[in-house]
Amino acid sequence: MELTELERQSLGEIPHPSLPAGSNLYGSTKLFPDYKAEPGESYLTLIHGIAHESSVSFVAVLQATRALRKGFESVIYFYGPGALNCLATRGFPHTGDDGFPGENNINNQLKAFIAEGGKVYCCRFGLSLHGAREEDLIEGVIPAHPLDVQDCVIHYARKGAVINSTYMF
Repeated sequence: MELTELERQSLGEIPHPSLPAGSNLYGSTKLFPDYKAEPGESYLTLIHGIAHESSVSFVAVLQATRALRKGFESVIYFYGPGALNCLATRGFPHTGDDGFPGENNINNQLKAFIAEGGKVYCCRFGLSLHGAREEDLIEGVIPAHPLDVQDCVIHYARKGAVINSTYMF
């Protein structure tokens, strides 16, 4: 491919990349203690975003997993369009295949979360809004009534849980 003089000039202004692979670009000082759960502590994650629309849903699942590994009773509640994150039918051309790298990241992380003792709820109304079927949920995901979203928040708030609420749209 032939470059214009201005394209060559632009590329030559700053070396690309300016540091070799493996270079440390960021510091590693952690500012807060690595907290662990005290007996009976809970962590509730609410997710209203769709997989692959941004990193928000996936990062929320990773945070819930980290809380679980710190000893918290960790619960994820998908509602609205977030319910689509719970489908076992993701994949292309076949269920479970990655049509693009990372297509099944959320599925795989939810399976690990459940296997490690986390609890996942999925709003039935959220599924219905998008024509998704309850029978297509990842194994272990618990279908929940739409009115349970608010009562789940109240339940965990009364327990003094840390509540992480992600909302996209």
